[in-house]
Amino acid sequence: MFRVIFVNEFIGTAVLIVLGCGIGATVSLTFSLAHQAGNWVLTSLGWGMAVYVGASVAWSSGANLNPAVTLALTVNGTQTWAEFPFYIVGEVLGAMFGALLVYLVYKKQFDVNPDNSATGGIFYTGPKPEARSLGWNTVSEIIATFVLVYWIIQQAPWEPATADRPPELGNIALGYAGVAFAVLAIGAGLGGATGYAINPARDFGPRLVYALLPIKGKQKVDWGYAWVPIVGPLLGALLAAGLYSANF
Repeated sequence: MFRVIFVNEFIGTAVLIVLGCGIGATVSLTFSLAHQAGNWVLTSLGWGMAVYVGASVAWSSGANLNPAVTLALTVNGTQTWAEFPFYIVGEVLGAMFGALLVYLVYKKQFDVNPDNSATGGIFYTGPKPEARSLGWNTVSEIIATFVLVYWIIQQAPWEPATADRPPELGNIALGYAGVAFAVLAIGAGLGGATGYAINPARDFGPRLVYALLPIKGKQKVDWGYAWVPIVGPLLGALLAAGLYSANF
């Protein structure tokens, strides 16, 4: 009992501080993505609400939407390994199709945009060039994804959806809106380092589509960085699942 109290209070307070103080860092440090970016609040809020809408639409499959979440829920036994590849393929292809839709919606804007040399950031993540460090950028993705995934699997009991019943989200009183708030907090507090992919499909799918799109004068895709938002989130998910299994 004392161990549970200590572990929960330790992790909860650590999450409180890393997100709260992270907000100060992301708006203060010169080469943070949020520094001097007046739209960072909109970015964080928009991604949080995007998760809410996407998860609400995909409730019948459990609404993973993220290979890191799928890996954690599979490792801890909530989902099966037989289902695993179907989740991953669906998530990656869905991310690619969503990126294509963005291009179609804004095609004319891309056509008349005077400078498309920085449009890659619309589709995929990455740090400011001055803060590019593959090792430390991976650490940033690990930490941000750990916070997200640990929050999700902590909401026990988590019961997957069935054909006629939405998932039982345990302690998530606000349902998928709760996940949206978590993503909003992560974006605001930890997103300035790398753009917070926290989702391999979210980064790789749009990155690949952007590389294929006929955008005049577009940014050269940084494939040398592309493994960071894949490996980092997956490691963060495994750490979250492992810590949860070790303590509960």
